Amino acid sequence: MNVKALLAVLFIGVVLFWAVEDMPAFGDPDAPATRYTGKLYIDLAIHDVGVENIVTAILASYRGFDTLGEIVVIFTAGIAVALLLRRGGRL
Repeated sequence: MNVKALLAVLFIGVVLFWAVEDMPAFGDPDAPATRYTGKLYIDLAIHDVGVENIVTAILASYRGFDTLGEIVVIFTAGIAVALLLRRGGRL
């Protein structure tokens, strides 16, 4: 057994457990990440995007690049699987 690897894993585990103590509770409305973002979206979504529905404005505009990135990853994975399956028939 590799002792250095075991010590590294234990050290990282202890650091992660120590860091979790500083995280806000799940769903805490007073968490630093949610203190102003909801109000910011409600106040600026219609003005920034020009769409009357706030949910559509957030999904289409604010999350557009994120969705595009997800689509690129899924498309790339699909192409890779198709190429691997196609190649597998020839061997």
